[in-house]
Amino acid sequence: MNDLIITPHERGVIRLFSLDMRPEEAKFLREPGAVDQVLGVEGLDRAQIDIFPVSDLEDLGLYGYLSEGCGVSVDQLDRTKLEAIEGWVMVLRSAAFGDRSVTLSPDPRLHLIGLFTEEATNWTGDVIETESAKPYSAPQSPPADTNPSRIGSAVIALLILIAIGGALWLIL
Repeated sequence: MNDLIITPHERGVIRLFSLDMRPEEAKFLREPGAVDQVLGVEGLDRAQIDIFPVSDLEDLGLYGYLSEGCGVSVDQLDRTKLEAIEGWVMVLRSAAFGDRSVTLSPDPRLHLIGLFTEEATNWTGDVIETESAKPYSAPQSPPADTNPSRIGSAVIALLILIAIGGALWLIL
């Protein structure tokens, strides 16, 4: 297999490899640093790599795993091809590279089955038509009362209360 170049900041790409190796060797790839060795790169995030026998998926199969579990749109998937895969596989997500640019040099026992993209979240939405969503539709409160004579009266009342309180304090 030729080298695979991963661009920096790659997002949402899933690489599916079949593993042409004995089950013990495939299980060993779950150990720290083992996948780094077979891909010829260091520092992969193991949490972003799944290694398992296809039989573990039971009725779900690789098709269901990729579409339902990984968010790959069904128009990218060939059900017949995926159902024909047996043995062990490795699922490698873009996040495993930590936003780095890397060149993978896969061991000859790894066969790239496919490259898939996760469906991105669509953050757009329809226009909200409700009355409360219209600009300036909130109930308007009357402006604060700033009549100077009322402000002056409040200040005088406060001063009288302070004076009474001081007088009571002196008496008691």
